[in-house]
Amino acid sequence: MTPTTIPASAGTRHLVNLALVRWHLTASAVCYAVSLLAGLAYAFQFNNLYPFAGIEFLSPGRVRMVHTNIAAYGFIANAFIAGLLFAIPRLTKRPILSDALGWVIFWAWQLVLTLTVIGVLAGFGQAIEWGETPVFVDPLVLVGLVLLVVNMTVPILQSTEQGLYVSLWYFLAAFAWTGLVYFMGNYLPQFWIPGTAGAAITGLFIHDLVGLFVTPIGWGLMYFFVPLLLRKPIWSHALSLIGFWGLAFFYPMQGVHHFLFSPIPMYAQYGAIVATIAVEIVVLTVIVNFFGTLHGRADAIRGNLAVRWFFTGIIFYAITCFQCAFQVTLTFQKIIHFTDWVVGHAHMVMYGVFGFWIMGMFIELWPRCIGRPWATPRLLTAHYWLTFVGIVIMVLDLTAAGLVQGFSWAGLSHWGESVVASMPFWWVRTVAGLIIIAGQGLFLYSMWATARRPATEPGMVRIGTPVEA
Repeated sequence: MTPTTIPASAGTRHLVNLALVRWHLTASAVCYAVSLLAGLAYAFQFNNLYPFAGIEFLSPGRVRMVHTNIAAYGFIANAFIAGLLFAIPRLTKRPILSDALGWVIFWAWQLVLTLTVIGVLAGFGQAIEWGETPVFVDPLVLVGLVLLVVNMTVPILQSTEQGLYVSLWYFLAAFAWTGLVYFMGNYLPQFWIPGTAGAAITGLFIHDLVGLFVTPIGWGLMYFFVPLLLRKPIWSHALSLIGFWGLAFFYPMQGVHHFLFSPIPMYAQYGAIVATIAVEIVVLTVIVNFFGTLHGRADAIRGNLAVRWFFTGIIFYAITCFQCAFQVTLTFQKIIHFTDWVVGHAHMVMYGVFGFWIMGMFIELWPRCIGRPWATPRLLTAHYWLTFVGIVIMVLDLTAAGLVQGFSWAGLSHWGESVVASMPFWWVRTVAGLIIIAGQGLFLYSMWATARRPATEPGMVRIGTPVEA
């Protein structure tokens, strides 16, 4: 019997609280659906087909804020918490500090999401990109983050293992950074630092939320799940630590590259450009480490769907970083600034990389949590291909649209001409979104169908999910 299935009668707590993991995954899936539908509604605005025209409560700008905030704090954060609840006890051989506190955090986090949606739709969103959560929600977020950090950090500090595995390094760093980043972005520009300085802080918040919250937890979970799925150790522990320190050193300086050609002092803009290019080199350590770990087990890409999601995400990561190293230069920014190129890049990073890694976690964790193997392997394979095709079409389409828009503006064409030229691209984006949503419909049905199967013993579902190539 595995440590995750120690019976309660033994007088010992379960190492992993699979019920908590299951509920966070369920909440993540629900938020995923809400975010996708909000994004689709916003895309229809560009096709003159907005379904809620004239309804202030559901105006496009507010729905777009729901799309981004629920994607970040609902879909990604809930999935990450589920991954942490599974990974940390297995790495430390100690359960989280308190299961009761874990349930408090779960319900408090869903309350935060609910209040965020209501507040944003009611018109109380903050004028801070990625920080639109209403001011009355922000204290709850900070309290929730503190409780989460306490609950997750204690088993790491109490661990008697000789040397911490690199995933725990990334988790601890994210725990230290996230609350500080959230406070900085949601309070300083709003109340204390106005004008250009506030914009610089906002830029730091936008990128640090990705680089100091999403990235370290995403990397840490990838470094945990990939060796677990492949049943072989990570290729280079030293290389993973180089990536860790590189991330810690360079990433906090990047945020100003969101405001190039602005009144922010040029030394800050140049520093952000150099730091961004440098961190792309650091990211190569993760990519090389992943492929090194995969060496000799390439067959797993075809035979294990979770590995396929992780592998595809790392490919998108390589493309994203190569693209990012060029697009932050002033030469590229003269063309792509404020265009749909940026939207395509953001979707490739947040969805094509971290969203795909989260899907790999779902494939592995959902059967473990409910004690049943997947009921619909073929539908899961179809979900993968629909999602892959949809995001590729969307990114290519938005990248092309951005170039058309940028060169149109650079040629001093009338603004309306760029809008007319963009409309075919916006239709293609909507079609790509529908393809992605069709895939997620299959995935959500698969989760439901699997949960309805006769139960087996939780935690005893074998690693990996067979797929139909």
